[in-house]
Amino acid sequence: MLDVDPTALGLEFGGSAVVGGLLGFATKQIAKLLAIIVGVELMAFRYLESQEIVIVDWNRLSAGLLETGDRAQEGVHWLVSTLSMLSVGAGFASGFLIGYHRG
Repeated sequence: MLDVDPTALGLEFGGSAVVGGLLGFATKQIAKLLAIIVGVELMAFRYLESQEIVIVDWNRLSAGLLETGDRAQEGVHWLVSTLSMLSVGAGFASGFLIGYHRG
């Protein structure tokens, strides 16, 4: 017979949901900040290039970003194994998505 403690299961789910919510909120705030920083840098590069102060190789710059995106896909298997633990994974994922959405 399967020995399941509903109290421990609820604590695991609730605790991981809270942690996930906090991390989701923080992730969205950091993503917003990084988007602003990258946008300002690109505007500065364009301005400096228009004033012929610097020369920017846009093809090399965008190729580096594409390679980084390809490397980011390699970490997906880690996420799948983390979410395989149902009580902790479901709570964390739902909390993360709620925190990310609210952020």
